[in-house]
Amino acid sequence: MSDQKPLHLAVIPDGNRRWAREKGLLYVWKGHEVAVENFRTLTDWCRKDPRVCALTVWCFSTENWKRDKREIAELMTMLEKYLIREAENLKENKTRFVHSGRRDRIPASLKKVIEDTEEMTKNETGFILHLAVDYGGKDEVARAVQKLPKATDATEESIRAHLDHPEIPDIDVILRSSGEQRTSNFFLWQAAYAEWVFSPKYFPDIGNADLDEALKEYERRKRRFGG
Repeated sequence: MSDQKPLHLAVIPDGNRRWAREKGLLYVWKGHEVAVENFRTLTDWCRKDPRVCALTVWCFSTENWKRDKREIAELMTMLEKYLIREAENLKENKTRFVHSGRRDRIPASLKKVIEDTEEMTKNETGFILHLAVDYGGKDEVARAVQKLPKATDATEESIRAHLDHPEIPDIDVILRSSGEQRTSNFFLWQAAYAEWVFSPKYFPDIGNADLDEALKEYERRKRRFGG
């Protein structure tokens, strides 16, 4: 791979619940707890690696509302606590935090923490941490189209301009854990030309070496963009 520009790396962190079950833990959301701690380690690694300029992580999809209400509540609380705890660290490390997804269905307290963290870090330019919460690719595109004055205004450029964060570069490489090999409605627009890397490991077992290998796999490939 000849590209020299820093990459936008995305992670679909599958397997947290299966990891918890196989460990014999009483509650499946205990896997999410471990995943959050692991996520902090991986973020620090990406921030220090010159090959990466942005990290996107899918925390909760528009389809995940079908899950058990207790699990959803626990996960939302974990995300809120994570952002409260990490806000100052993000700023100190010149990291801009952004969120993609709907905000009308998540808890009001989480919505406020998201908005406060975005505001606190909006001028940081060293790295981008991008969390997708209540996010679905189809939903994002639909919301973007709804913002257009009329249907005839729909072009690739106009739709992109109304996505949640059109200023963030498109995704270059996606690592999906737990052996799943499907796109699952993940950033359909921004990942149109992304390279996919699949790992059989559950996300709590994904480490810095796995991210490094995903980047090396990306570098071994040749992106033609249809040419």
